[in-house]
Amino acid sequence: MNTMIDLQRKIVPEIFPILEKRYNILKNIDALGPIGRRNLAIKLSMGERIVRAEVDLLKELGLVEINAVGMKITEEGKELLQDLTEVMYSIDGMDRIEEELQRKLQIKKVIIVPGNVEEDGILKNIGKATAKLIESSITENTKIGITGGNTMAAVAEELTQHTKKQNITVYPARGGLGKQVEIQANTIAAKMASKLNGNYELLHASDTLSSQTMEILLKDKEIKEVIENIKSVDLLIFGIGRADTMANRREFSKEIIEKLEESKAVSEAFGYYFNQHGDIVYETNSMGIKLEDFHKIKEVIGVAGGKDKAEAIGAICSLRKSMILVIDEAAAKELLQLN
Repeated sequence: MNTMIDLQRKIVPEIFPILEKRYNILKNIDALGPIGRRNLAIKLSMGERIVRAEVDLLKELGLVEINAVGMKITEEGKELLQDLTEVMYSIDGMDRIEEELQRKLQIKKVIIVPGNVEEDGILKNIGKATAKLIESSITENTKIGITGGNTMAAVAEELTQHTKKQNITVYPARGGLGKQVEIQANTIAAKMASKLNGNYELLHASDTLSSQTMEILLKDKEIKEVIENIKSVDLLIFGIGRADTMANRREFSKEIIEKLEESKAVSEAFGYYFNQHGDIVYETNSMGIKLEDFHKIKEVIGVAGGKDKAEAIGAICSLRKSMILVIDEAAAKELLQLN
């Protein structure tokens, strides 16, 4: 495809700005719709008259529909956008960046979502890319583990309900963390199971318990059984967190936070804190997946976005070379700059 695109750049260079403009309009309507023309024009930093003309054309092509609430993309538009995304990857050289980053991190695969997670709609697109990957990975009787957080909630939201795979079970990969119920691993596991027409189990325990309390809970038959099932999942989808962000979510004391800073912790996963080389510098009591389990799971997908997570992503990738990574463009470009 790259050869064809290079030829087209020479013969019809004027087509690419138009293609990119319409791609961005479709992508933003898909992510933000229903949305009005004025808000879309502001979002795209484009004249409202230009947006109106382009949207009218997309409507005539059956890619966008307009009503009193605003504009939204049609099913035909979604299908075209999916194909167009692959074309834009090649035009922007994103596929080359994926290959370069895959070699640098020495992992199985890298999938890059164009944009920056700080922009509206990009988290949804990260969720959509990960959901597509999950749907292509599951088979009959697949056991899935998933962690909590905003990114994982976006993944569950973007799963379709088209799968015909039977006996899928989803487990929370760790205990509850923080106060937002909608981004707890339990909540996300239940939603994902519903989207996949599968089953789920819940882990009724916090991820911030003392050693003594955790020891008592692990004697509970139901909790013990769920933990054993979690450790035997076939597919794990997990978010990659910055060490300082996760320390604040766990409401660590000032002394522990200072210790993490002194040890140059950059990343957190499964209750462990790592420096940029992937060395464990601090460990907490954590329910669910442990580091030794992480290495044994058949397939793992790490998901993250944002330039500020580059060091954290790099540290986690050093732990397992057979993992798949889904990130945004901002994180990808920053990762390439790291030593």
